[in-house]
Amino acid sequence: MTETSAGRPASVAEVSEALAAHGYLADEGLATTIFLALALARPLFLEGDAGVGKTEVAKVLSAWTGGELLRLQCYEGINLAQAAYEWDYSRQLLHLRAVEATGESARQAEEEIYTERFLVRRPLLSALEPTEGPVPVLLVDEIDRADDEFEAFLLEILSEYAVTVPELGTIRAAEPPVVVLTSNRTRDVHDALKRRCLYHWVEHPSFEREVEIIRLRAPEASGRLAREIAAAAASLRELGLYKPPGVAETIDWASAVASLGRESLDARTADLTLGAVLKYQEDQARVRAAGLSEMVRAAVQRSG
Repeated sequence: MTETSAGRPASVAEVSEALAAHGYLADEGLATTIFLALALARPLFLEGDAGVGKTEVAKVLSAWTGGELLRLQCYEGINLAQAAYEWDYSRQLLHLRAVEATGESARQAEEEIYTERFLVRRPLLSALEPTEGPVPVLLVDEIDRADDEFEAFLLEILSEYAVTVPELGTIRAAEPPVVVLTSNRTRDVHDALKRRCLYHWVEHPSFEREVEIIRLRAPEASGRLAREIAAAAASLRELGLYKPPGVAETIDWASAVASLGRESLDARTADLTLGAVLKYQEDQARVRAAGLSEMVRAAVQRSG
């Protein structure tokens, strides 16, 4: 990485090149937002439909910078214990019993059990602790699945890059980690959290860019097949499906068809491999009812 200061990239072009070198083709808008997030040490908030490559950004940043990837998968009801830290109660209890057996004072034992030795670090706390190498990449995945209380807690952490453990004190990051938050927009995330971040809406890629992505991530697929798969996936996204195919599904579809030894997409092969691109039976039934053969024929013509 060409450095300016604190290991930050020197230009948007450097970001684009580095992402591409690690298998991620970003458009100029996304590359610019990533550059600014790194240059300004601000959290990166990525929102968009499922499967457009939001989570992959954090994975690629980790591979590029060399920082450890710390992934926090959000869900309804997630709390401090699952996200930041908790005490290892079973080990604490064993320690107390061992102390009692040796005849040491109970007061001394109680002081000993609230030390770092018994602290279980979760991703949020781990991201703030000192590290000898590059700063970690903290991925807070699908923040829209968490509740308001957790959002408020996360906002506090991102404001100060610190967590207070009452028994130990405040643990503060000497250098902020790289933070990537993702949302599928199943609900709106509060403005206060978004204000802390640099925001980018991740679109489905254009036809030509999706072809490039398929060629990069599924090199076993021929150029002709990559274009036909990208065109067919674009047609599927226009049908109002429950779960339209994302880029990951498009890549899987291309790999599946290529694994069958096909150089081109035909209606029979599309039908047999539909489970690689559509993961709900209702969506598959809707596509077949709408005329899968005609859709494939049109996609092949359009891809030319």
